[in-house]
Amino acid sequence: MQAGARKPGSAALRIGVIGAGRIGSFHVRTLVSLPGVAAVTLCDSDSARAHRLAGELGLEVAATPDDLVGSGVDALVIATPTPMHVPMIQLAAGVGLPAFCEKPVGLELTALEAAIDDVERTGILVQIGFQRRFDAGYRAAREAVSSGALGRLLIARAVTHDPSPPAESYIAGSGGIFRDLHIHDFDALRFVTGEEIAEVYADGAVRETPWFADHGDVDVAAAVLRLSGGGLAILSGTRHDPLGYDVRLELFGTRDSVVAGVDARSPLRSLEAGAAHPATPTYGDFMQRFDKAYKDELATFVATVRDGGRSACTLYEARAALLVALAADRSRIERRPVAVDEVASTPVPAG
Repeated sequence: MQAGARKPGSAALRIGVIGAGRIGSFHVRTLVSLPGVAAVTLCDSDSARAHRLAGELGLEVAATPDDLVGSGVDALVIATPTPMHVPMIQLAAGVGLPAFCEKPVGLELTALEAAIDDVERTGILVQIGFQRRFDAGYRAAREAVSSGALGRLLIARAVTHDPSPPAESYIAGSGGIFRDLHIHDFDALRFVTGEEIAEVYADGAVRETPWFADHGDVDVAAAVLRLSGGGLAILSGTRHDPLGYDVRLELFGTRDSVVAGVDARSPLRSLEAGAAHPATPTYGDFMQRFDKAYKDELATFVATVRDGGRSACTLYEARAALLVALAADRSRIERRPVAVDEVASTPVPAG
């Protein structure tokens, strides 16, 4: 057994969290509430931010990621900016620590495949943070498909509309709307339908925030996706939604039509007479919409590390979603349909 590895069924875990920003601090608060966690130690490139959060919760702080993995933690939660995801997974692999990592793992296929190679070589557990896999609505949609209740899938419609764009500094290094925002939709479509996305025809535009164009990015996007089973999916995305955070997956089959992501707080206003308006407040951001899913994915990670078992979302799932995002990027730039297999062996042109 490698250094840092632990036997299934052992005592409560000591978790190291790398990254104490918005999602990192959310994960820290979740971890300290889980019964399978004995202690949490933080590390962040912004030392003051790490110490503020640690002081609030009574936690320890490590100066560097190397110090963190050397402090005796049993597992890592990686919530850094995307460019650090692969190096941190490789750090975990090097010392035999299981790791949970936020999405996207990498913006380029070569980097992601390097992480896969190291994880395969060392055998560590890695779970990727595609939290929609843990949302009750998306799971019910998956059951409707797999049980046959939906019938033969005819078409799906995936929607992700942010209320407002992230900071320009974030967008500059995000990899673009398909790799940053819609990678969740690509993973969710695969998860729910049980099919691969075989081909993408994508487009985008800058409609509201001009500086997106400075980074080769767009603030609205659309795509038609061909699934491996022959059905189609339609994708829409925006970085602006005046009513709030809108995420849905609609499925239309030969026996039923269902949707995940529509409830009293959905930011969508009907113009039909007598229709109820959305509740106030609507969902303001992804953390409100997927609060329970985020908590459940970490609880699953902790349980898997403690008790053994397979990863709930592997690096191969991350690779599959990234390939679709890369195909969408190429399609938008070259203005043509792109088979997902095409991008697995050829570079994607810059935006």
